[in-house]
Formats: sequence, C-alpha cells, structure tokens
Amino acid sequence: PSLFQALHQLYYDPNIENKNLAQKWLMQAQVSPQAWHFSWLLLHMDKVPEIQYFGASALHIKISRYWNDIPADQYESLKSQLFTHITRFASGSKIVLTRLCVALASLALSMMPEAWPCAVADMVRMFQAEDSNVDGRARCLALLELLTVLPEEFQTSRLPQYRKGQVRSVLAQECGSVFPLLEQLLQQQDSPGFIKQKVLKCFSSWVQLEIPLMDCENLIHAAFTSLQDPELFDTAVEAVVNAISQPDAQRYVNTLLKLIPPVLGLQEQLRQAVQSGDMETSHGICRIAVALGENHSRALLDQVEHWQSFLALVNMIMFCTGIPGHYPVNETTSSLTLTFWYTLQDDILSFEPDKQAVYQQVYRPVYFQLVDVLLHKAQFPSDEEYGFWSSDEKEQFRIYRVDISDTLMYVYEMLGAELLSSLYDKLGRLLTNTEQPSTWQHTEALLYGFQSIAETIDVNYSDVVPGLIGLIPRISISNVQLADTVMFTIGALSEWLADHPVMINNVLPLVLQALGNPELSISSVSTLKKICRECKYDLPPYAANIVAVSQEVLMKQIHKTSQCMWLMQALGFLLSALQVEEILKNLHSLITPYIQQLEKLADETPNPSNKLAIIHILGLLSNLFTTLDISHHDDDHESTEVKKMPVQQGPNPVVVVLQQVFQLIQKVLSKWLNDAQVVESVCAIFEKSVKTLLDDFAPMVPQLCEMLGQMYSTIPQASAIDLTRQLVHIFAHEPAHFPPIKALFLLVTSVTLTLFQQGPRDHPDIVDSFMQLLAQALKRKPDLFLCSNLDVKAVFQCGVLSLKFPEAPTVKASCGFFTELLPRCGEIAPVGQVVHEDGKVLLQAVLEGVGGQASRSLMDHFAEILFALNKHCFSYLSIWIKEAMQQDGFPSARITPEQKETFSQQILSRERVNKRRVKEMVKEFTLLCRGLHGTEYTADY
Repeated sequence: PSLFQALHQLYYDPNIENKNLAQKWLMQAQVSPQAWHFSWLLLHMDKVPEIQYFGASALHIKISRYWNDIPADQYESLKSQLFTHITRFASGSKIVLTRLCVALASLALSMMPEAWPCAVADMVRMFQAEDSNVDGRARCLALLELLTVLPEEFQTSRLPQYRKGQVRSVLAQECGSVFPLLEQLLQQQDSPGFIKQKVLKCFSSWVQLEIPLMDCENLIHAAFTSLQDPELFDTAVEAVVNAISQPDAQRYVNTLLKLIPPVLGLQEQLRQAVQSGDMETSHGICRIAVALGENHSRALLDQVEHWQSFLALVNMIMFCTGIPGHYPVNETTSSLTLTFWYTLQDDILSFEPDKQAVYQQVYRPVYFQLVDVLLHKAQFPSDEEYGFWSSDEKEQFRIYRVDISDTLMYVYEMLGAELLSSLYDKLGRLLTNTEQPSTWQHTEALLYGFQSIAETIDVNYSDVVPGLIGLIPRISISNVQLADTVMFTIGALSEWLADHPVMINNVLPLVLQALGNPELSISSVSTLKKICRECKYDLPPYAANIVAVSQEVLMKQIHKTSQCMWLMQALGFLLSALQVEEILKNLHSLITPYIQQLEKLADETPNPSNKLAIIHILGLLSNLFTTLDISHHDDDHESTEVKKMPVQQGPNPVVVVLQQVFQLIQKVLSKWLNDAQVVESVCAIFEKSVKTLLDDFAPMVPQLCEMLGQMYSTIPQASAIDLTRQLVHIFAHEPAHFPPIKALFLLVTSVTLTLFQQGPRDHPDIVDSFMQLLAQALKRKPDLFLCSNLDVKAVFQCGVLSLKFPEAPTVKASCGFFTELLPRCGEIAPVGQVVHEDGKVLLQAVLEGVGGQASRSLMDHFAEILFALNKHCFSYLSIWIKEAMQQDGFPSARITPEQKETFSQQILSRERVNKRRVKEMVKEFTLLCRGLHGTEYTADY
C-alpha cells in the first residue's frame, strides 16, 4: 500500500483486520531509511492532523532509537528544520506540535553537551526572537511545550547510564535559563490563565530532575499563590507536591522550614472547602500537607528548636485524617494520610533514647488522639444511609477499614498496653452506661480496634482481656456488621482462650448460635475453626454440643461450599483430642448421612447435578481428614501439654473409616473415571489423609496402590500421578510397605511412556506431574532406576521431549527431573550409560531453549541443567558443546561464531563451579540469541 492509503486505513477503515495490517506496515515504514524523507512531506500544512502527527512521530522514532544512523554533519540542518516546523505549528494542531517538540527534545538530549552546548538557553532565545508571522502568545506556548517535554523525554529516553548522569547535570544547570522566565510569566498581571497553567506544568516537569530545592523556592511560593485561583488549583497542587516530594529535597532543611508557614496558611481554605463540601480542594490541600510531612518528617524532627511549627503541621494532617464525612462517599482525603503516621512513628522511634523520650512526651497524646480519630472514621454509617451505598462503595469502605486496622496495629508499637486499656475503658463505659444508650456503630468500632490489635499481637499478658471476654456477652447484637466483628474478635482471642480455658464457656455459646445464621457464615465458621484448632485439648466437655450444632447446620445446608469445608476442618481438630472410641462414635454419626447419600448417587447415571453432589461429599471427607490427626504431628505444645493426649491403641480412626468406605469410593470411581474433577476429588481424600497420617496410613497402602494402578491404566489422569508421588515421598524408606508402591511406580511409568508414543502434546498436565514423580523418585529412592523393567533410556528421551513443551510449568518440571538425574550418573549404572549415549541430545535441547525456544522466565532452570552437566559429565560436555555450536544458525540466527565461542569457553571455565555465575552467563547469552541485548527489555531482567 502507499503511505497515504495505509494511514487512511489506520484512521478511517471500519474493518479491524485492515486496521491491524495497516498499523503493522506503518510501524515498519517508520523505522525504514525512507522515513527521513517522507516525514517532512507528511508535515506539509495541507495535510490533515492525523497524517502530520504520523510524520512527526516517525521523526521522533528515528531520532530517539536510531541516533547512530544520523551523520554528524546533518545535526544542524535537522535542528533548524525542527525549529522551523515547531514555529509553523505553534498556531496549528496541538498534538502535532507536541510530537515535534518531543522530537527536538530527543535531538537535544542526544547532542548535549558536546554537539549542542547551552541547548536550553538556545531554545529560549529562538522563541523569544520577534517573528512577525507568529503571534507572541502562540510562540510562548510552543516554547513552554518544548520546555515541558524536555525533562519528560529525558525520563523515558534510552540514553546509556553514564550519559544519563551527564545529561541530567547539564539540564539541572540549565534551569537557570528556564526558571526566571517561568517566574516572570507567573507574576505578570496580564498573563492569561492558560499560559500560567502551562508554566506550572513546565515547572512540575523540571523539578523531577533533582534540581536543588532552594533554586525552586521562588516558583514554589508562586505556585502557593496560584492555589487561590480555582482555574490553576489542580496544576498548582501537582507542582508543589512534585517539588516537595523529590528525594533530594531533604538536604535543604532551611528551605523546607520556610515552606511550613505557607502550608499552614492553607488551613482556612481547607476549612471552607470542607464546609462547602468541595472535595477536590480539600483533597489537594491535604496532598500538599502530607507531601511535606511524609517525605521530610525525619529532617524536620531533627530541627528540635522548630518543634512547635512541625507539631502544627502534624495537627493539620490530623485534621485531614479526621475530615468530616464517610469515606469514600463524602470524602476521599483521609486515606491519603495513613502512611504519614507510620513514617512519623518510625522516625520518632529511630532517635537515640534522650531525643526519643522528648518526642514521645510530645507525640504520645497525638497518637492517642489519632486512635480516637481512626476509630471514629471506621464507624459504619447509619443503616439507612449504608443501604444507599453501591457495592463498589461498600468494598472501598471495607478496604479502608483494613488500612485503618493495619495502622492501629502499627501504632500499638508506640503506645503499648495502655492502648488496650484505653479501648477497654471506653467499651466498658459504653456498655454499662444506662442513661445514654450507645449506637451499635460506636460499639462495633471499639471492638474492631481491639480485634485489629489482638489478631497479630500476643495479648496473653494483657490484664484487660478477661474483662473484655466478660463484656462480650453483654453486647446486644442488633445487626450483622456488629455480630461479624464480635465473632472475629472472639477468633482473634482464641490463643488467649487456650491459656485461659475457664473462659471458653463465656463465648462458645455465642459462636454456636451464630453458626445457624447464614449472614454470619464466614465469621462464625472461621472463629469456630480457630477455637477448635487452638483449644482442642480443652474442648472435650463441649464436643458433643459442637458436633450436634455443626451437623444440624450442615444438614440444613445453611453455608456455602467453602464454609462447609472449613467447618469439617474445625471438626477434624476437635475430634483429634478425643479418645479413639469417642472419635469413632462421632465420625459414625457425622459421616453416615453422607455415606448414605453417596451410595444413592453411586447408583445413578452420571449427570452434571449428581457430579456436583459427589464432589461436595468427597470434599467434606477430604477436609475432615486434613485436620483429624491423633498422632499430634503438628503440635508445638510444651511437654506439660503432652499429658493430656490420649494413648493410642488399635488402628487410626481415619484408616478405619477409609477402609469402610473404600469399596463405595471404587464404585463411584468406576462410573466417573472419565471425569478429571471427580478423579481429583477421590485422590484428594487419600492425599490429605496420607499427608496427615504419615506412617499410620500404612494399612491402606496395598489396596490404594491397586486402585490407583487400575485407574491410571484405564484413563491416565495427573491427580493419580501426584498421589503416587506422595506415596513415594512418605514410604520410600519403609521396606515393609514399599513393594506395592514400587509396582505402582513402574506401572505409571510404563503407561506414561506408551502415552508419549501416541503423542503427549494434549496432556501437558500429565507430563508435568510425571516429571515431578521421576524427580521425587530420584531424590527419595534412586534405586528404582535400577529395576530391570524400567526403561531408563525411554524415560530420558521423554524428559528431553518435555523440555520443548510450550507450557512453562511442564518445562520447569522437566528441568527439575534432569537436575536430580544428572548427579546420579556415577552411582546408578543405567543412568550413567544413558547420559553417556544421549547426553548430547539433552544439551542440544537445552541450548535450543536458551536460544529462544523457551520462555525467558525459565532460564535459571535451564542453567541448573548446564550446571549439573558441568559438574557430573564435564569431559563429555566439552566435546558435546563444541559439536553443537558448529551447526550454522544454532542456537539462534542472531548470534556470531565469536559469541558462541565466548559462551562455550565461559561455560567450561573455572567459574562453572559457581551456580550464580552460570545463571548470569545463560541470561546474558539468551539475550544475545533473542536480539534483546542492551535494549530496554533487559532493564527489568
């Protein structure tokens, strides 16, 4: 297509295919050598702005990315052509003007300082010269546009690091040509608003070049004055915030001190904005106060003699934290201030003891006030008002409360136990004051403050918790939000209850009652789970009641699936502490109804609705067996606690139940073998049980291995391999129980090898799990690879094939297999033989991956294989790598023979014993192979 046709297609063709083709073609045109020529043609004044814009963009691309293609003797003509065009477009299209300014900025950055000293001063001079054709204001705007994009272009430019530093300091010196002009334009009475706006934007752009704060002082004060003008307010806020926030500013303490009075001077404007509900203005003023406080609290606190003016700034920020109205509906400002309080606290606590003591005296009362303000802000609005909020507003409010909770937890470090006492006193007064009944919102917020601290801080020593537990039953719970917070507070105190078991009965009835309310599903179930986990040895007296209530809510189907699963986990913890016969009795009553349902479902013809029911029941059993652990593997209780544990006789109750339902599960499986989700749910029951029971699971091993073998032979599924891997991991060193697992491992391997012959591409999940199984076998039981009926050569070839899969997890698993296999070359003869015969094929596949076939995120895993080859087969590797690298265009057409030689020598050098260095070599080489070396893609790599 011709250029104009392609541009027409890009902008006006309704067909998206044509648009995409045109865009692709135009992007190639922009980087072609012809771009120099056609760019100027497209900029003719008779063309439409879209076409002119494309011309200006093409120029910018050529200058910024292909600078080295431009002969030095053309710099000057390029510069003057750009100046001419910018002057011409000063009264033309705004978007084209901006692009041309960006192109000239890019040119200036590449030329300064040698080829174009005083570039910025030249720009100012050129545009101030009288030019009768162009209106003075338009010239002024064009100059401001150019000066604004110059620092922005610098921030995004692709200059090499050493040039960046050099150019930055040149620009910072040249601000002397810019700032006086900006000051003059801001102070001129007749400067129109749009010029002042542009001036403030230009200043904002320059301060990001780390210009000394004192050089910015006059302009910052001018920006403060502009805050009074509603039209300039937003731009002035940005300018002040950018100037104050630059990291370098803290070196100029005297200037910072001079900025406190004008910030405090905004308080009247802030109060009026709050009164009139002008959220934009209050938000902007708050940003300025926070920028000064948060970025420079350490520097300003250091000036002890100015403590009062800094305290006044802190109080102004406190006003912003407690700004009237509910977040996010009536105000959006308070959330901006929260990190300031963290920073101030960190800075105070970082001083040496004497100075810290002085500041603690000044700021402790401030932080107590902060707690009151935050708890006031965390209060829910009235039920009626809350009813009108959108779901998005409710979600923002929830997140805001979490931020407040985190802040309170942090402030605890400053205020300590006194904070809990003050919350407890307030709550006590609220709940016992009969004359003035409090709102539920007030009670809820105080409890929420307590819960925020108790959730993460050990409150065991606190003398107010018993009183709090005593107060909780006195709260008249009238609505869901309050009830939720009561539940979560009890949950947060579950570790305390484990140390003070006499208090359990104060709160447990509340939790069991809440279980029956679907609106309190999440809070009540998670609290019961915490209590059952932390206090299980003190719960036997209540066990019958807990099980009965749980059974009732499960049968009534009050809770959603995930809460039912948590409830089962809670019951698992609870039953773990009972005597075996008690456990079996409870399990019988708990599970029987589900077993009966499952028997009925197993007889039905498979369909989507009975599938969900089956998966639900299997999930309930899995979750119960995840936490039912009578051997107390997870207990970290001290030795005194051990006396409470019942002594075990006979088989594990979980095994008893599994053996009872085993045939039923087989029956379900036989009907649903085709369905990956049902198979996965069956495997999950055994996987969770094996993980919890460990050796106690042994009686189940033979029948489980037989079932898994039949399953996998009929229809291979990844979940069956994962369960096999679990069995290998746990029973590898148990000669009595290992034979059936060994037989299963060999069966799974031979079935998977057959699958590889038929084409494994459709089963990346099976290949992934198989590679993990092989790696686990090599790690825990390497002599499996000595079995006469294990085809090590075929397994090795499957691993090489898997390295070429497009799915990253599968490739990662294959790398893991080879990283375990290669170290076994010496001790396991069949492995040594295969590596000797086929190692070159492995190396070839690794180099292809590094050469660009595999995702860059996998390079460390490929490096691990090279490291292992180097360590365990060095003499072979040095021959293989030479042979591989002799192939033309291998592993990438972009790479030169010299680069290949360098890489091969690096890999074989003495540094090969340093894994980190090998990873670096591979990263470097892969970038060369992909043509990305030295581009911006590598910056984050």
